[in-house]
Amino acid sequence: MTHPKSPPGRIALVSEHASPLAELGGPDAGGQNVYVAQLAERLARRGHDVTVYTRRDCDDAATVVRTPHGVKVVRVPAGPPTPVPKDELLRWMPDFGDYLAKAWRSARPDVVHAHFWMSGLAALAGTRGSGIPVIQTYHALGTVKRRYQGTADTSPPERIEIESRIGCEADRIIATCADEVTELLAMGVPRERIGVVPCGVDTRHFAPVPAATRRTGASRTLLAVGRLVPRKGFDRAIRALAHVPDAELLIAGGPDAALLFADPEAERLRKTASEHGVTDRVRLLGCVPHDAMPGLMSGADIVLSLPRYEPFGIVPIEAMACGTPVVATAVGGHLDTVVDGVTGRLVPADGDERDLARIIRALLDDPVTRDRYGAAGRVHALAHYTWDRVADGVARVYAELAPVPSPSEVAR
Repeated sequence: MTHPKSPPGRIALVSEHASPLAELGGPDAGGQNVYVAQLAERLARRGHDVTVYTRRDCDDAATVVRTPHGVKVVRVPAGPPTPVPKDELLRWMPDFGDYLAKAWRSARPDVVHAHFWMSGLAALAGTRGSGIPVIQTYHALGTVKRRYQGTADTSPPERIEIESRIGCEADRIIATCADEVTELLAMGVPRERIGVVPCGVDTRHFAPVPAATRRTGASRTLLAVGRLVPRKGFDRAIRALAHVPDAELLIAGGPDAALLFADPEAERLRKTASEHGVTDRVRLLGCVPHDAMPGLMSGADIVLSLPRYEPFGIVPIEAMACGTPVVATAVGGHLDTVVDGVTGRLVPADGDERDLARIIRALLDDPVTRDRYGAAGRVHALAHYTWDRVADGVARVYAELAPVPSPSEVAR
């Protein structure tokens, strides 16, 4: 009798700069941290032995931490025990890989899943000659970053070549959207090694709040969420606001509100608002606590997600899970997650602000369509983007590479 393959029991997740324990909102703390934390938690809840390896970035913290969900987090001594921008970490990846190799000689995992390109470099070094399968999730690709940022790209010059090599050496690549598959194929990664599993959202946390908690007043509310970096397109939202009367724009992200005065991107956005005469209708909220985000998203009339490029983009599915319609640029993962004319609207990344403003105004003036988009978005998030569905997809990839016999097979 043939039994279906089961996912492996000992799982190692390598996430060199994005710790699942990190406080979100910093320059290198965002979607990858959430992904690793949520995936590890879901796999541990299913009875797997899950260990996350991340770089030690402080000297007064325990080397090994066990989370309430049973995930073991190991802080690897690679480089100084201080915060270091991720683009400067490449020089310490050999040390990271050596640590993994030593750890895995005494406690061999069934499968290794690397997150981000430098994690893949360390994971391949740590498994070399061992036969342990390695799965790679990039979360972002250097080719895309270089294309859009040009000389402003701070990635190490070796990044693109290393990413291509990882794609050919890893046993499987898990892409997060169809657009990423196209990029990987152009890099020379064999199609048969690529699978697609999207990112997810906690649909219990990100859920519609009661209407009584919504903001009141004459002004309609637009909300944009994300790290305060130029590629997120907050400046475009501000320019469009100049053509959307009786609306305010809230921008959530960056440092605490009290520290926004010293943030260069916040200053640039304030200047843009002044130049377009909308200073009184733009509010920079700074870092909003995680617990407050569902209420903020539910209280908005529209969530705007306007990055110039986006590897996946978690904000649209968080908004849809809250029942709020989305206007998003037609880039990256947005092409998969936002169903144009069903859960929101897709707009060109390089379109005119007046055209964007017309779409926003049309939605603001049509509450019936907004409600329909919001309801459809919630259904879409529940059907496709729960973390349990993500864990199901990832576990299937693991099982293809490292099947573990079921109890009945062991008995035989």
